[in-house]
Amino acid sequence: MRITVIIPTYRRTKDLERCLNALHKQARPVDEVVLVVRDADNETWQFLTTFDPLLLPLRATTVSVPGVVAAMNAGLDVAQGDIIAFTDDDAAPHTNWLAHIEAHFLADDRIGGVGGRDWVYHGKNLEDGVCPIVGQVHWFGRVIGNHHKGVGAPREVDVLKGVNMSFRRQAIQKLHFDGRMLGTGAQVHFEVAFCLSLKRAGWKLIYDPQIGVNHYPAQRFDEDQRHQFNSVAVVNAVHNETLALLEHLSPVQRLAFLLWAALVGTRDAMGLIQWLRFLPKDGWLAGQKLLASWRGRWQGWQTWQG
Repeated sequence: MRITVIIPTYRRTKDLERCLNALHKQARPVDEVVLVVRDADNETWQFLTTFDPLLLPLRATTVSVPGVVAAMNAGLDVAQGDIIAFTDDDAAPHTNWLAHIEAHFLADDRIGGVGGRDWVYHGKNLEDGVCPIVGQVHWFGRVIGNHHKGVGAPREVDVLKGVNMSFRRQAIQKLHFDGRMLGTGAQVHFEVAFCLSLKRAGWKLIYDPQIGVNHYPAQRFDEDQRHQFNSVAVVNAVHNETLALLEHLSPVQRLAFLLWAALVGTRDAMGLIQWLRFLPKDGWLAGQKLLASWRGRWQGWQTWQG
């Protein structure tokens, strides 16, 4: 099987160099690397003029629309592999990454997607933790990620994580990442929509903690600054999650989801109960998060209806 690795990148050349070097060291060599570069990203285009073409079978393709969704779709449009793997420019796949991915696809032709753990580093400090429940969507719509803390044996999941995921070309040949996702950079939760589309089509998604990448969260150049509150970023993320779930859930599940989202929610997409939980600690900020979350839910509903 031929394997293509797609890497969207934007103005993070030192991170990108580390990622490409990690791909060069793969025990199972990569057949094709597709680098998706913004047309105005002069830093990355300049870096590519200095990159040794003998290290990797690399080609760059251009995208003019901001956001990871457009970049990943541009990569899909030109990728030639039987397996299409994705990682981020601020990640470094472990040396057995591609070998483990390929083994799963060869073992079961019902598998449409394979992903694994991202070992998150903040500087030199590894974010530690253990979570046996990874990549699940509850019947009422609550999404559990925890891909960076997964342990145990390989198992079937509902959702993979963008920094470490791969797909069988046969499974995704009619799919693209949803262009309705909001955001100008990370477009949080875009994976949920894509993965649930595969699940609806009957494909299996496998999470294997032994399929690892080191993840060094780097600077973002959009409204989503990770751990810093931005109302636009919250609205966008909640919109994207809401849209993906409304497309996937049954009518009864949708009703349960909307009630749960408004009344309970999560710390990142608050409902009333989460607002009360964080009010003593966050004060006015908790109220801003609640309003942004509700606005995101409403906008997700409107997009789905439209």
